[in-house]
Amino acid sequence: MNKKTRFYQSINFKIALVFALLLMITLEIVGVIFVRQLEQRNLSQFKTQVQLGTYVDNTISDQLVKSNTNSANKQIQQIVSDVNNTNITEIRVIDNKGTVRASSDLNEQSLVGQKTTDRAIKNVIYNSRSYQQVNYDQGNHNRYYISIIPLINTSGNTNTVVGALYVRANLESVYKNVNNIMLIFFVAASFAIVVGLLLAIIISRAITRPIDEMKKQTMRIARGDYSGHVHVYGKDELGQLASAVNNLSVRIEEAQESTESEQRRLDSVLAHMTDGVIATDRRGRITIVNDMALDFLSSDGEHTAGRSILDVLDIRTTYTLRELLENQDDIVLDFSTKTQDLILHASFALIQRESGFISGLVCVLHDVTEQQKIDQDRKQFVSNVSHELRTPLTSLKSYIEALTDGAWKDPKVAPQFLKVTQDETDRMIRMINDLLSLSRMDSGTAKLDLELINLNELFNHVLDRFDMILKTDDNPDKSYTIKREFTRRDLWVEVDTDKFQQVLDNLMNNAIKYSPDGGKITCRLLETHNHVILSVSDEGLGIPKKDLTHVFDRFYRVDKARSRAQGGTGLGLAISKEIISMHGGRIWVDSKEGKGSIFYISLPYEPLDEEDQWE
Repeated sequence: MNKKTRFYQSINFKIALVFALLLMITLEIVGVIFVRQLEQRNLSQFKTQVQLGTYVDNTISDQLVKSNTNSANKQIQQIVSDVNNTNITEIRVIDNKGTVRASSDLNEQSLVGQKTTDRAIKNVIYNSRSYQQVNYDQGNHNRYYISIIPLINTSGNTNTVVGALYVRANLESVYKNVNNIMLIFFVAASFAIVVGLLLAIIISRAITRPIDEMKKQTMRIARGDYSGHVHVYGKDELGQLASAVNNLSVRIEEAQESTESEQRRLDSVLAHMTDGVIATDRRGRITIVNDMALDFLSSDGEHTAGRSILDVLDIRTTYTLRELLENQDDIVLDFSTKTQDLILHASFALIQRESGFISGLVCVLHDVTEQQKIDQDRKQFVSNVSHELRTPLTSLKSYIEALTDGAWKDPKVAPQFLKVTQDETDRMIRMINDLLSLSRMDSGTAKLDLELINLNELFNHVLDRFDMILKTDDNPDKSYTIKREFTRRDLWVEVDTDKFQQVLDNLMNNAIKYSPDGGKITCRLLETHNHVILSVSDEGLGIPKKDLTHVFDRFYRVDKARSRAQGGTGLGLAISKEIISMHGGRIWVDSKEGKGSIFYISLPYEPLDEEDQWE
């Protein structure tokens, strides 16, 4: 902001310019009036000088009325030739019939005896009125004064127009004299303007020096430097202004220190708050917003400042600014996206002066996403547990009541009822054990017993068990084929063997359950730059696209009836996800409905050399 002021922008220049303009305008006005009067006076004198005497006019008039035209023309030509006036370039005599009788210009003798074509001459003859005009000749660039007067015969008692006298005189001598005088005046005026301008600059510098010092001091104050003071040159208005600037500098310094202290305290409080804070003016435009609020809104300060709080919070369709100012009701805002969940609790309070004038609004944003999620999960968990336990308990109650009513005496029905009650009891025990495992994982009490194992051998060991089960079972419910696509390199990874086997068993059991009879299960093991990727794919019905994001939720089943009929608890994949997360890995699924599903496991991996394994 502290840019150097150019000279033509300074007040010194402006004062000098005003003085010079006033002087120049004054001289111009005086010059115009003077030159105008001089020009008119010189023209008047010139017109008087080029006028022919009355004797000449009368003599020419007498010659025009003579009957002997040739003799008269000779006399007239002699008269106009004898006129000795250097300013007159041509004298032309025309009779009342418009015929040129004589001309003093030797170059215009061809006009003698011809009818004139000059309309001005004809008008003078017909109207008996004199005519004067100044013409500019484009050929020689000279100005001429033309005078046409009627010639009147006064013999007898009648005044008859017998012709006209045309006189043309060169005005260049007049204008040359005027131009010379104008040049002298211009030189004198320019000298006066230059001298006046120099004096104006000197005087303006003396006047503006205190103003310049005050300007520099105010610029230092604007930069935050309050150390300087303005020199007081006198007790006039400028001196009083300089004293006021010095006092103002001291007052501003004190106020600035107090404001900065409060601002630092406020900024510190806002920066370290875990809640978002938004302050607005009385029109709802945002004036203050802390970093936490910007993080919540996924915005920056430049695009947020000055905008309406209704637009920033996206509540314009639901609330008006008047409603927020009058009610200050707490509202819940859902800013959740496809990639993340975000639920905010917004509290409003008025910024009010002592007079009661409302100058703004404060909004405090509190992140309640986790709380809302916990509440929702708790409700969903209680509902799922109640539902999952109620089903087997209802079944047990029904079969037990049937047995109590006498079904136990039937040797065919009783064993079936007892087997059902045993299966449902085992199912509830498995469900409770799974819930206890999840509970320990959620609370952080579950620990991993890590050991460095060959993941190739572990995966093969699990798959061999399933192959053996199929071979030893004479009447399997479902036949299947396991295809292995493993990398040839041994992959050594630190895992909890028991828990990781539990995950693999769960994935294989699901693949077998949901594969068609005689289906193929493909198991892959490969390495990337810093990860080990395991996958188990089947040729089952697949998972609908809308269910892909929920398959790892607790008690979630794609086909609830089929899953419950096959003895599933709905917690296997949820437990698997927790186990993989404890290992620092990731589990996910890719599926197309009607073509099967592929479950992937990614674990962190650092390749080891032979020397590293035996250290």
